[in-house]
Amino acid sequence: MKIIFRFFFLLIIVQIAGCTNMEKSDLIIRNAIIYTIDENFGMAEAMAVKDGIIQAVGNENEILGKYEPTHVYDLGGKAVYPGFIDAHCHFLSYGIGLLKRADLVGTNSFEEVIERVKNHHQKFPSAFWIEGRGWDQNDWLVKEFPDKNKLDELFPDNPVILTRIDGHGALVNSKALNMAGITASTKIEGGDVILKNGEPTGILIDNAIELITDIIPNPDNKQLAEALEVAQTNCFAVGLTGVHDAGLGTHEIKVIDSLQKNGELLIRINAMLSPTTENFETFVESGPYKTDLLNVRSIKLYADGALGSRGAKLLHDYSDHHGNSGLVLTTPDMIRDICKTAIEKGFQVNTHAIGDSANRMMLHLYGEVLKGKNDKRWRIEHVQIIAPDDFELFGKYSIIPSVQPTHATSDMYWAVDRLGAERIKGAYAYKQLLDQAGWIPLGTDFPIENINPMYTFYAAVVRKDLKGWPEGGFQIENALSRKEALKGMTIWAAKAAFEENEKGSLEPGKMADFVVMEKDIMKATDKELPNITVLKTFVAGQEVYSK
Repeated sequence: MKIIFRFFFLLIIVQIAGCTNMEKSDLIIRNAIIYTIDENFGMAEAMAVKDGIIQAVGNENEILGKYEPTHVYDLGGKAVYPGFIDAHCHFLSYGIGLLKRADLVGTNSFEEVIERVKNHHQKFPSAFWIEGRGWDQNDWLVKEFPDKNKLDELFPDNPVILTRIDGHGALVNSKALNMAGITASTKIEGGDVILKNGEPTGILIDNAIELITDIIPNPDNKQLAEALEVAQTNCFAVGLTGVHDAGLGTHEIKVIDSLQKNGELLIRINAMLSPTTENFETFVESGPYKTDLLNVRSIKLYADGALGSRGAKLLHDYSDHHGNSGLVLTTPDMIRDICKTAIEKGFQVNTHAIGDSANRMMLHLYGEVLKGKNDKRWRIEHVQIIAPDDFELFGKYSIIPSVQPTHATSDMYWAVDRLGAERIKGAYAYKQLLDQAGWIPLGTDFPIENINPMYTFYAAVVRKDLKGWPEGGFQIENALSRKEALKGMTIWAAKAAFEENEKGSLEPGKMADFVVMEKDIMKATDKELPNITVLKTFVAGQEVYSK
């Protein structure tokens, strides 16, 4: 009897000791389908988090038996993924647009554009500048650039700028032209002032737009903070925990850093530097700048314009506009000098290149500096049209194609008109690019496209618009697999900013950024994908959004 009593006494002591030896956790996620996106693309049932870092991921019984949590989330079998990362967007510009610009996305005619601008001005009658963004003449019955006449009639005393959806074209009125000193004789390298009957129509292309934007007053710190906050709110609601903002200035980055350090901005931002003198003196000369929330180690350049406004630089003339092959926005000598400085200071170079000529120029300019295989991770952003012989250069120089799948499904209606039947075969060729580079980060370029990562996933995998057209998918041979698309939105997007060891997958020691979806995107039907919503978003183990 004493032996039995002693046995049970020792068993109780062992159990008590086991309980007291359990590791403390802030949060345990259980009863979940967790896609870890680790090297083996593993699956798990539970995850423990402490101080914003993942402690363990694995079998539910093991996690619950080892960790004592403050909070437990039973997810009822819902799917969990690493927080989505948009590898190319304009996060701050998106927020500013939500606060001060007329939304012109989805307009079906210039008349509808005018109505939206009038309504916007009625809401903000005290605003001197009237701004709007998002029109696309390719969506209209009359697929021609509009002119300024109606704007002059309606707003003779207010300067107006209505930016095309891609940001590479704009319509302005006479008041704005006069304030900027733009006339029929104005010439600007890498830009164009469109004339009709010898006078400006109001349409400005690429670098010519800067003549207007340079005279628009910059937002103050309060306005910047409001813009960043509203952009963050919308991003968290679609599962984005990180963004790569493609082109920021010194003051903007300092405001972001300050808000993050004060706990007012929680989204993680990889800030690409616009190539200004101030940015070079402040950031590039002193080397990369890094916190848990902010990463400044890349320079954003522009090689050419956009396909929709016929500013993308092509090797041969546009099929629908003979005599025009597009624009080079930054001279090769300037790009070469910046590349040399970047490699000396430890900075990445991320260059916008859309046309096949612009991409060829960048591949060779990068190659001059990079020499051969490397781990510098220099990126070409958009990579929309590649000549057949140039694909191999991505692999030869370890150049990373950073693409936005919804561009393919937005442009597919008219891209063949611009490029012709042969050139279109080398356009939006994501699978070919992946095969060369070995990995491919994905983004949206919002606000040019919708911020929703599910649209990115759907476009990459299915290659159709939201109505299911075309039936077989647009150039479906260049679709990505679901695994590839998910990696492009998580671990590969993190890797594109040298952050794959801290985020992009759900592994011990990494930041606890994750998203809970209403349906498993790896198993849902193609038709379901774009409509799958986020239930919860977490950053550093903190719930920042709940449906």
